[in-house]
Amino acid sequence: MKKVLSLGLAAVMAMSLTACGGGEEKTAPADNAAGTETAGDVLKLGVTGPLTGPNAAYGSAVANGADLAAKEINAAGGVNGMTLEVKAEDDEADPEKVINAYNNLKDWGMQMFVGATTSGASISVAAETANDNMFQITPSGSAVECVANDNVFRVCFADPDQGTASAKYIGENKLAAKVAIIYDSSSEYSSGIREAFVKEASNEGIEVVADEAFTADTNTDFSVQLDKAKEAGAELVFLPIYYQEASVILKQASDKGFDPIFFGCDGMDGILTVENFDTSLAEGLMLLTPFSPTEESSKKFTEDYIEAYGAEPNQFAADAYDAVYAIAAAAEKAGITADMDVSAMCDAMKAAMTEISIDGLTGAGMTWNAAGEPNKDPKAAKIVNGVYEMQ
Repeated sequence: MKKVLSLGLAAVMAMSLTACGGGEEKTAPADNAAGTETAGDVLKLGVTGPLTGPNAAYGSAVANGADLAAKEINAAGGVNGMTLEVKAEDDEADPEKVINAYNNLKDWGMQMFVGATTSGASISVAAETANDNMFQITPSGSAVECVANDNVFRVCFADPDQGTASAKYIGENKLAAKVAIIYDSSSEYSSGIREAFVKEASNEGIEVVADEAFTADTNTDFSVQLDKAKEAGAELVFLPIYYQEASVILKQASDKGFDPIFFGCDGMDGILTVENFDTSLAEGLMLLTPFSPTEESSKKFTEDYIEAYGAEPNQFAADAYDAVYAIAAAAEKAGITADMDVSAMCDAMKAAMTEISIDGLTGAGMTWNAAGEPNKDPKAAKIVNGVYEMQ
């Protein structure tokens, strides 16, 4: 694929992979978050995610990552003479509230949509963006259905890809032969990853010795699931879940004297920020993630992010950062101008997205196919001395 970033953008993008951090993030200002470093026409990018509530670490990171990328692009001269303007709306990771957030952004004049942050919200809003023929790129909506329509692309891996890649990584690195799974059967994200993991496990010489579910209504006591995993002789427990539940599982496993390898996916990113969580319990935890803030290639991004928002960036911030740079590259390739209508922009962007390649924080030489899926190498991190180390 031909590189299409201008020299200015390419210089800013000479970074790579990064992950989780601590502290409470400051969310980017909702209106004109990216500033106006360049004069001329404006291209308005709308963002939705949970800016409040239990999933705020995800949505705030996405809003901030998009904001930082837009500021850098504007400082480098903008895109086709246009300044990027970012506005974030809170959808609370709710499939109904995301529609209101999306409509608020349309009223503001949104021309392209960076969202939604979570899979459920992304699936819910998809009918609206398809009806409007609005170009949409979700940083972190990983469910298969998120990119079912041809106007939608994503930066993160799809759930099945994460499940398959996790099984391959565990098998190829001989981390364990006997694996237990604890997953959320009420979550599309968790169930989708688990299904693909189970399918690939036998190909990697992995025996699934326990396969235990919970739901959003039973996510505080994991005694039964942990006891079954321990009794079955699990050497590794695969947790395709979000970090809030994972922090409870790690505490309860420690209380039981159960100390297998724990392995998660991108939803695990954020566990070191859980309030009142003893982070020493996460020592040795592994997760499939393309990003670590401690890597040399991510140093400038991490420093700039901390200075701007008061917290280390996580994978969701990096996903959104890459999403905005992908928009910039595709818009440049397609010759997008601010006076084009939303539908015309979308048609031009859909074609251009399959012709670009960017060196992003979450992958080098990232490309996209017409189905909206990214092509990049999966990577794993391990928590060592309280920080992520890429493996």
